[in-house]
Amino acid sequence: MPKCVISLEVMSNSMEICVIKIEIKDLNDNAPSFPTDQIDLEISETASPGTRIPLESAYDPDSGNFGVQSYEITPNDLFGLEIKTRGDGSRFAELVVEKNLDRETQSHYKYIITALDGGDPSNFGTVELNIKVIDSNDNNPVFEEPSYTVNVPENAPLNAVVIDLNATDPDEGTNGEIVYSFNSYVSNKTRELFKIDPKTGVITVSGAIDYEEGHVYEIDVQAKDLGPNSIPAHCKVTVNVLDVNDNVPVINLLSVNSEVVEVSENATPDYVIALVRVSDRDSGINGRVMCKLLGNVPFRLQEYESFSTILVHGKLDREQRDQYNLTIQAKDGGNPSLQSTKSFTVRITDENDNHPHFSKTFYQVIVSENNTPGAYLLSVSARDPDLGLNGSVSYQLVPSQVRDMPVFTYVSINPTTGDIYALRSFNHEQTKAFEFKISAKDGGTPPLQSNVTVRVIVVDVNDNTPVITAPSLVNGTSEVYIPRNAGMGYLVTVVKADDYDEGENGRISYEITEGDRGFFEIDQINGEIRTTRTFGENSKTTYELIVAAQDHGKPSLSASALILIYLSPALDAQESIGSVNLSLIFIIALGSIAAILFVTMIFVAVKCKRDNKEIRTYNCR
Repeated sequence: MPKCVISLEVMSNSMEICVIKIEIKDLNDNAPSFPTDQIDLEISETASPGTRIPLESAYDPDSGNFGVQSYEITPNDLFGLEIKTRGDGSRFAELVVEKNLDRETQSHYKYIITALDGGDPSNFGTVELNIKVIDSNDNNPVFEEPSYTVNVPENAPLNAVVIDLNATDPDEGTNGEIVYSFNSYVSNKTRELFKIDPKTGVITVSGAIDYEEGHVYEIDVQAKDLGPNSIPAHCKVTVNVLDVNDNVPVINLLSVNSEVVEVSENATPDYVIALVRVSDRDSGINGRVMCKLLGNVPFRLQEYESFSTILVHGKLDREQRDQYNLTIQAKDGGNPSLQSTKSFTVRITDENDNHPHFSKTFYQVIVSENNTPGAYLLSVSARDPDLGLNGSVSYQLVPSQVRDMPVFTYVSINPTTGDIYALRSFNHEQTKAFEFKISAKDGGTPPLQSNVTVRVIVVDVNDNTPVITAPSLVNGTSEVYIPRNAGMGYLVTVVKADDYDEGENGRISYEITEGDRGFFEIDQINGEIRTTRTFGENSKTTYELIVAAQDHGKPSLSASALILIYLSPALDAQESIGSVNLSLIFIIALGSIAAILFVTMIFVAVKCKRDNKEIRTYNCR
């Protein structure tokens, strides 16, 4: 693969210009391949050792060392290979007869030709070589030279003679009659540009030769007599194409609009208004181009290696003149010289000197939570007294954060109308209010802008159902044990529920909705469940209550739980002691430790005080 260099010119409104060149390097990612699956050759038995026959070359799209580097023949007995290099660096193989052939002994040979590239490891491709040994006349055509080099101008007319090849054969009759042709592996492009007379060997121009499309062409020519078992002769013709000044310079104006360029009347000297690139496909002095700006205008052209810039060169005043017609002339160095021109208009614009002004200094909107995403919130409006694009106002959100999230995820704004929409459903429990800024920017160059603050207040809605947190529930059920001898007003358990809503939406009351309500009651405010009577020996051992926690929202939401209350005889004595063991004993132990520490502190303080009286100092901690 050839090297590819990309030049990128960047123009800004300053004198800083950067040229970036990128070179794409080749990788050995292709294996050599032959154009056919097999090569068939006929070789006369009279071919002496040292006879060479060019073989079809393998093709590898990789370049340099990654292209085809060598060829091998298997087995290597009667024939060998000699590797040669063309002018373009490509390599091909010639089959070399190394020993005398005898058709009567063996008339056919089969070999494998392997083409290898220069990679590590090497990639390779193979082709089958079939050789048929035939009888041949005893004299072969011979060229005067093995290779020829000729020069042809790129504007050579059709049928112009390139070279007159002459091969000789001392045989008589058809054995000495020679036919000329291009070898089969001559490229189609070369066949389009050149042709050969099969009888005379004259190569002539048959197509439009263009130096810019190809500098060198290599033509492999074969001369073969008409006798039986003919051994053809081969030569190489290298055609060098000479450049002619036949391309006019091409001017490209690299700007937003190639016909009209706008510049502010306040532009400073050396301000870049356009980038100009001139190309000429010719080479050498024929492709060397000089540019200049025609006329007496307040602009100048500055040339660089591969491009030019047009700069402000004087004071611009729109009130005196609002546009200029500039003409660029490009002229190459050929003889005779070719030139071209390109004209464009420079329009002088007013300066943008007014900021957009909002109708309010502060915007506020109140919205209920759980709003629909995409709902309209409010509109902001700003005016700009400038004209045209300088007075055209567009709106956008100023980047900021709301609860560590970009404000762009909360709201959006129509850049033309200033309408603001919610992008998500707001949650009062997470965000009670938030603020963001809106920027109003005009279309001037440079643009001017103003900001205004918008505050969104999210109103609470009863959207959270109470959650019962105590007593602990398993699949919505809690089991509670009380002693059978529990008296009236005995605290069975306390029901607690949480509600993330605020105000009345989060205020919870409790009630027993189903079950053994005749034996128990619940405090509506604190959720305490107490007994309303005593239990006798004949009372059942299990009681069921369904307790509901309900908020005061509109509409109200509620949660319920099943509480199973068990009466245990063991709780009359042992269970009560057991429950005391778990809590009361722990409290008693802590109290005992605290009492011991308290007595110890009093003892130490008294002793220290007594000692201080004796030594008249207080030295005790």
